[in-house]
Amino acid sequence: QLQLVESGGGLVQPGGSLRLSCLTSGFPLEDYVIGWIRQAPGSEREGVSCFSSSLGFSNAADSVKDRFTISTDSAETTVYLQMNRLKPEDTAIYYCAAVRRTRNFLINHPCMPEDISDYEYWGQGTQVTVSS
Repeated sequence: QLQLVESGGGLVQPGGSLRLSCLTSGFPLEDYVIGWIRQAPGSEREGVSCFSSSLGFSNAADSVKDRFTISTDSAETTVYLQMNRLKPEDTAIYYCAAVRRTRNFLINHPCMPEDISDYEYWGQGTQVTVSS
């Protein structure tokens, strides 16, 4: 059974850092695109970043591109979102999500952070609060 479990959220001061983790199980990471999506109170969900293990490719939204980095561990079971120079507007519930994609498909259609409607599997989310 495919599962995604997020952790690492919390309260941090503006300018601080957090690393979120998405522990995956029940599927080979190389066959899926993993995305990080956030939802702030009263707002729609926003795609933050996406990652393809099969291509070693990642992409990020312009609002976070120079501050957030997506990566995976050597065992390819956990996908991380390293968040630096956090701002109050980064406050949100952060979800990781997965969609199956072949390598051949991804060569011509690299993952885009905003394509959140494509995701088939979602974690439960972890709260990130940036406040002084």
